[in-house]
Amino acid sequence: MPRVDVTLNGRSYLIGCEDGQEARLRQLANYLDGQLRAIAGRAPTAGEAQALAMGALLVTDQLFDLKAEYDALAADVRNGAAPGEANGTSQAEEDVMVAAVDHLAKRIGDIAAKLDRA
Repeated sequence: MPRVDVTLNGRSYLIGCEDGQEARLRQLANYLDGQLRAIAGRAPTAGEAQALAMGALLVTDQLFDLKAEYDALAADVRNGAAPGEANGTSQAEEDVMVAAVDHLAKRIGDIAAKLDRA
């Protein structure tokens, strides 16, 4: 199992990942580190554990927002809304939205599975 050295909130962590996921892990860590830096700017007296907890909550909030968007779009599709009927979109635009929703659903599932394994 590959191990990747990532930096979060100024501290290095050696994290294991699946083969081929090293670049993705670095990308995720860089994103989370950016969120942590933003938190540090707003709450400079927060300790490391508190900053990490706040960062995890912030990213979870973003995930929940995306899930809510997905659920709303999926409900529209399940309810049989015709293309352009509810929101003024063309069939091509709706096809793109459906593909995006499917992609988001897969990403949410992948993230949830990784969180379950952590």
